[in-house]
Amino acid sequence: MDARGPKAPGGDALRDAAENLFQELQGHFQALTATLNLRMEEMGNRIEDLQKNVNDLMVQAGIENSIKEQTVRSSLGN
Repeated sequence: MDARGPKAPGGDALRDAAENLFQELQGHFQALTATLNLRMEEMGNRIEDLQKNVNDLMVQAGIENSIKEQTVRSSLGN
């Protein structure tokens, strides 16, 4: 005896359609996940580039040294 109970007419076709739909959705989800991971990696690279450019501009403007000096002074309590 089948533990799932009696078979309904067309039950196999319905189950097969549901499995196909699930597999299709799973494929779309995996593709979406891969795309999101790639975009997040690209965004991380852009943020790193932006941070480097900001640091370079701060060095050119002479701001970096004064910020570091202020940080050291405040940590020493002066």
